Amino acid sequence: MMSPLLSAQDLTIQIGDRLVCRNASFEFRQGECWGILGVNGAGKTTLLHTLAGLRAPEKGEISLNGAPLSRLSRRQIARQLGLMPQDTPDPFPANVLDTALIGRHPHLSRWQWESAADIERARTALTQVELAGFEQRSVTTLSGGERRRLALASLLVQAPGLLLLDEPTNHLDLRHQQHLLRLLRQQAQDGAGIVMVLHDINHVVRYCDHVLLLFDKGEICQGLQNEILNAEVLSRLYDHPVIEIALEQQRFFASA
Repeated sequence: MMSPLLSAQDLTIQIGDRLVCRNASFEFRQGECWGILGVNGAGKTTLLHTLAGLRAPEKGEISLNGAPLSRLSRRQIARQLGLMPQDTPDPFPANVLDTALIGRHPHLSRWQWESAADIERARTALTQVELAGFEQRSVTTLSGGERRRLALASLLVQAPGLLLLDEPTNHLDLRHQQHLLRLLRQQAQDGAGIVMVLHDINHVVRYCDHVLLLFDKGEICQGLQNEILNAEVLSRLYDHPVIEIALEQQRFFASA
């Protein structure tokens, strides 16, 4: 078995009085696509930020490709791990192509300009997220969904081995939700590790092979999606009745 891209050992994360997880251990590997589920306020975003090294855990150690995360520089982390936050504000006016190229910054020296190969990589990523032809558009003219797709393009240009995504389908219409999730699934099939916070249980069922559930009081449940997700577990997770529906050899979950 290949070494994990990221591993957490005896991890405890807390926000005020809320325990996100307690003494948790888990690993994310190449080719895996993980979905994180939990109620509002469970700490899903805080978990992602901790795994990305943006905040320290209360206890435990996180390793990135075998190296303690706390000992790595932000540039070293960014070459191996990419984070797509819930919202991606645009602090500086720029066009779409230049914004996508921000993803190459961890791979460039301080005074190095992007190469022709970098620019081609950015154009390819924009095509992948269906923003071809938008290269010279100002980001201030984009809709919320278009900005979301641009954020993913920048992450693809960054080309980390592990992608952490916080509600990547935010602001997207139905077609673009499916397109983005298929694209992320393809990244996993090509060897990347994908970890994403989602709110739609059925997106997890359709696109994720692993799942991590955040319950109350620091309890987590993790493992293969098709072995863990069922109506009983989900009803307890959301403190709300959930039913399972079988249709044409597929399964779906809905509110009872």
